[in-house]
Amino acid sequence: MKMFMHNKRLQYTVRVGETNPALASLLLEQFGGADGELAAAMRYFTQGLAEDDPGRKDLLLDIATEELSHLEVIGSIVAMLNKGIKAQLSEAALAEADLYRSLNAGGDSHTQALLFGGGPALTNSSGVPWTAAYVDSRGEPTCDLRSNIAAESRAKIIYERLIAITDDPGIKEALGFLMTREIAHQKSFEKALYAITDNFPSGKLLGIGPFADMYVNTSQGDGDMSGPWNAGEQWERVDDLEEVMPADDGDGTASVKLTRNEATAAKKASERLASDPMTDAETGADLGAGPGAGKTTGGEDYGTAADVTKADRTKDKAA
Repeated sequence: MKMFMHNKRLQYTVRVGETNPALASLLLEQFGGADGELAAAMRYFTQGLAEDDPGRKDLLLDIATEELSHLEVIGSIVAMLNKGIKAQLSEAALAEADLYRSLNAGGDSHTQALLFGGGPALTNSSGVPWTAAYVDSRGEPTCDLRSNIAAESRAKIIYERLIAITDDPGIKEALGFLMTREIAHQKSFEKALYAITDNFPSGKLLGIGPFADMYVNTSQGDGDMSGPWNAGEQWERVDDLEEVMPADDGDGTASVKLTRNEATAAKKASERLASDPMTDAETGADLGAGPGAGKTTGGEDYGTAADVTKADRTKDKAA
């Protein structure tokens, strides 16, 4: 019986045509970024451990393990792209100026070379460390499967953008493989979701009428559009917000029941901190007012600029 075994062959052969530390830095987005392979592996692995359904458990652990192999592929590309500067830095093979330029090729490349020796770091392309906060599971399969579908689609878009910024055919092919596996995983998660007969809405509680069929048009004016998302037989569209403000039969204010001691303390605090609308005190802004402050207490008007081009009071007025 085996638990985990590492096969020394990559799932897809990595062929890097030339070293490029700047590109390596950008590719780290899919190594330690929010939509990267490590985040995907941890998301599906933890979901799989908690899953009771044997089919979904098998699916999640299969894909989680494959994501680790994708992490190895993208990490290997990063390491190969950094291999030249790693060797040059280790052996001081370049003149100081050339070495400095190579280290600062772009992105986070200098950190990768100096701190991690050219190896892939668990960061995104900006050098932000990987975090378990990227794993957004909720332990409810209809919710998590939808999140997984979205994660796979986001990762595909990131791979498309990475493919667009390199002319290296070997890297393009490897990234194309990884991008296409996101499509396959999305299809698997879609099938798993719709294998659950009642998959919408998530959870066990029913929606409360009439709110489930209400569309509230809260952004009004030029640009208002109608479509199947807000009009048709399934929607009760609300254009007059007064109709649903508040949505219940209350008065729309917040209230709380207080004990006698709490009520007494709250009353004292309210009285002590009450504002006096009749007080118009001279403030620090009044005392320090100068050109551009506008009107102040006491009737002084220090003026304002006609527009931003005339706002700099330090400029020589004669000029």
